[in-house]
Amino acid sequence: MTTLADIQAAALRIRDFVHRTPVLTSATLDHELGASLFAKCENLQKCGAFKARGACNAVFALDAATAQRGVITHSSGNHGAALAYAARARGVPCTVVMPDTAPEVKIAAVKSYGASVHFCKASERDAVCARLQQETGAEMVHPFENAHVIAGQGTAALELLEAVPDLDALITPVGGGGLCAGTAVVMRSLRPQAMMLGAEPEAVDDAARSMATGVRQPRVDGAKSWADGLMTGLGEPNFRLLKQHAVRVVTCSESAMLDAAKFFLQRMKIVVEPSAATVLACLRAIAPELRGKRVGMILSGGNTDFRWMQ
Repeated sequence: MTTLADIQAAALRIRDFVHRTPVLTSATLDHELGASLFAKCENLQKCGAFKARGACNAVFALDAATAQRGVITHSSGNHGAALAYAARARGVPCTVVMPDTAPEVKIAAVKSYGASVHFCKASERDAVCARLQQETGAEMVHPFENAHVIAGQGTAALELLEAVPDLDALITPVGGGGLCAGTAVVMRSLRPQAMMLGAEPEAVDDAARSMATGVRQPRVDGAKSWADGLMTGLGEPNFRLLKQHAVRVVTCSESAMLDAAKFFLQRMKIVVEPSAATVLACLRAIAPELRGKRVGMILSGGNTDFRWMQ
């Protein structure tokens, strides 16, 4: 199980390869929610998302012989681009299996870092990835079920608490659960009494149902959501960490998520993809509980083609 020491070690390993992203505030948002909000802007991270943290930690933790065989993963975009970036930084090959429904902006990003891209149906990505791994001998770097990836993602929360040490609550999006799990480890270690929250669209609510039942639920097949980065199911080690650290998962509607994304664009002048905007949408849903509190939110990414704008 990932520990605070693992995350602190990750922070040292990746510090030369990722940005220390800014923490922004909004008087308008504070007034609306009656709380003090602090947005950790991973939308301004390398590759446009927090995924650079976990990918860099995983790639640079490999021994030389393993790294030279290259790395492989499956991804809807952000992790794929991050792994391609990390592999290029270390000078090793990278293969990314992507669903044929992935946004063009994310496909272009993966290719721009020099990765070899293979497309398939979303339901086939595990099988295709396994076949290519066997053919190439590359090291699989799972988007979220990987200890080094989880530790790397937790470094965003570590930085946020260094900047704002007295948070009463912190929220991250939940897809596979790497970011939320790593963040929960940091929060329970450094702010044990604070609220640890996860944000998820109602259309893909497997994490919320998993936490409510105490049993990991399967991903929602055939779901439609603008949160393309959160369509995957909650990972097994990630679920165990969420349970261990008492994470509460809040859900939001598609319209609330898009309204939140538009708020960031129109009022805070930053591009936040719908997956990341779930954090604000879910905070708005529980606003009465937050009054007078200091609340952190990790804006997980900003890679979007704006098809959701209406």
